[in-house]
Amino acid sequence: MYLGIDVHKRYAQVAVMDEAGEIVEEVRVENANLDDLAQRYAGAQAALEATSNYYHIHDTLSEHLDVTVAHPQELTQIADTDKKTDRVDAKELARMMRLNSVPESYVPTDEIREARALVRGRQTLVEDRSKYANKIHGLLSDHGITEDVKPLNVEGREFLQELSLPMPWDTLLESYLDVIERLTEEIRELDEAIEERAGSLKETQLLMTIPGVSYYTALTIYAELGEIDRFDGHKEVVNYVGLNPVIRESGDSRIEGSISKRGSGRVRWLLVQAANTAVHTCNDEYLSRFYDRLASRKNSQKAIVATARKMLVSIYHMLDRGEVYDPPGVSA
Repeated sequence: MYLGIDVHKRYAQVAVMDEAGEIVEEVRVENANLDDLAQRYAGAQAALEATSNYYHIHDTLSEHLDVTVAHPQELTQIADTDKKTDRVDAKELARMMRLNSVPESYVPTDEIREARALVRGRQTLVEDRSKYANKIHGLLSDHGITEDVKPLNVEGREFLQELSLPMPWDTLLESYLDVIERLTEEIRELDEAIEERAGSLKETQLLMTIPGVSYYTALTIYAELGEIDRFDGHKEVVNYVGLNPVIRESGDSRIEGSISKRGSGRVRWLLVQAANTAVHTCNDEYLSRFYDRLASRKNSQKAIVATARKMLVSIYHMLDRGEVYDPPGVSA
């Protein structure tokens, strides 16, 4: 039997297909009751789409079924239907499972899920704090205050606490500052947890031997890449992160364009920042030599992005071989 499972927040639409390709059951099931359905079809193959809440459902179903998680973007490109309903999607997943044509998505281990939760949770708090800083900038602008105040540093907050504004804006300012203080403390606590986690993993310990790579950057790279042996080579990792240049060929011409920007923008940004630090602050000879050679022919932004790509290639080989950062021994 083949099960196609279209998962939503509280329920799932399930289609069950037999070996001949006939639908033998269609049912809508509360997510809390999926375990009963899985037991009924124990040993069958099942496909579900990667959604925001699929971890728990995947783990529950995997106790009884052979579960494949479908990659949502690739699934949309190849699915043989123009209609989008729960029933149609569930049947399409079952059909593709039967034909062994489900574009598979990576399912991270518990350890990697925990690392992702930490670094993504921190990013959410940082983004929330920035929103309140922007609210303060808007409030100051509305009152003609042109000083370059930075609400996220101690000096800026001290200035704002002494500022006198009319009601109700003084109350709003005080509330925004309180939120920023609380978020700053929560971020500090998360940083401690992230530093502890990064220090306990052999992969992140290796990554932190690279100049410019901190515990947060190391844990983010580890969390977003996942197990390194799922990649066939460094080119796959570069493509996964979206640092690969887009190639356009026409006749005898070949044009290398901008990077694809697929995958995690968070990792790309961190790699570029780490490359900047390695080149301009740490003066890493290996990366600096590469950057200087490119910067003499291209603009500095293209050169630093290419340097981040070279760093990522080194990262792949380090993790694949279990080696510390040692440029002469890294095949780039």
